[in-house]
Amino acid sequence: MMPRVAFGQAAKYPVKVAHLESPAQPRHKGLEKVGSLVKERTGGEVEFTLYPLSQLGNARQMIEGTQFGAIECTVQPAAFLGGFNPVVSVLDVPYLLPTDRALSQQLREGPFGKALLESFEKRGLHALTEWPNGRKSLTSNKSLDNLVELAGQKFRVMDSKILIDQFAAVGATAVAINFGELYTSLQTGLVDGQENPLDTITTMKFHEVQKNLVVTEHGAMEDFVLFNPTWWQALPDGHRDIIAKAFDEVRPEVEKMKEASASAALEIIKASGVNVRVADEAERAKLRDATAPKAREAYVTLAGAEGEDMLKTYDAEYKKLAG
Repeated sequence: MMPRVAFGQAAKYPVKVAHLESPAQPRHKGLEKVGSLVKERTGGEVEFTLYPLSQLGNARQMIEGTQFGAIECTVQPAAFLGGFNPVVSVLDVPYLLPTDRALSQQLREGPFGKALLESFEKRGLHALTEWPNGRKSLTSNKSLDNLVELAGQKFRVMDSKILIDQFAAVGATAVAINFGELYTSLQTGLVDGQENPLDTITTMKFHEVQKNLVVTEHGAMEDFVLFNPTWWQALPDGHRDIIAKAFDEVRPEVEKMKEASASAALEIIKASGVNVRVADEAERAKLRDATAPKAREAYVTLAGAEGEDMLKTYDAEYKKLAG
């Protein structure tokens, strides 16, 4: 049994916080910092105990455990939440969160981000906040010298119609393959390439079986901090406020850690002999214009009227912020 990470002994309001990443990764380090701040500022009344590495079950079990109260809190990627809340799959749309980090944060904090959080309420979860957790880029054993060369290639994606349509829009084929089978699928040529954050690529050693990388940052990987609603409402108002402020305070540190991990990963990939290219903003705009419309259509098919409303909220806010 893996040791859990605790902040002390019995508290008035103990919090089991479950997630799937390792203690070495930014998400966990950020949660440690939040737990420390919350314990200090509540005089020890609220105490986090962290369960990393899926110790309390797989993603579905952690989410259901939080819905039903067996777990007080879970932090999950949006990509794993679409089955519970299709509305959140809007984040699969390419370049929904732009390259500009400050603009992305304004979108998280504004009406669009608030509507995303509120969409969890009727699904038995209280979504407190959204944390950035990296951006996806493309690798392939075929050329990635320009967008035209994506046509005819086969890419692995998570099981998402939005992501499948994203690639179809540029003439590529997308195949849903389990993450644990991806290395072998790349090695054997079952697929030509894949999309993931740079630090995921190096952690999983995908660069060992790929020839080309183009840094596109086309897909934002976002985490949602989810609490059991009954537990959350039972807290004193002051404690809820302390927890919310602690998560907001630590978020920039988590983003900086993630950016540092991505930068270090890029150097590892370059040193391994992979052909690396960084797409400029003009190319990213072309990729967005080519892929986003089809991805948006797939999203509305999935999320229905709620999805249409979410896109309207996003479009209005993006227009206002981007000018």
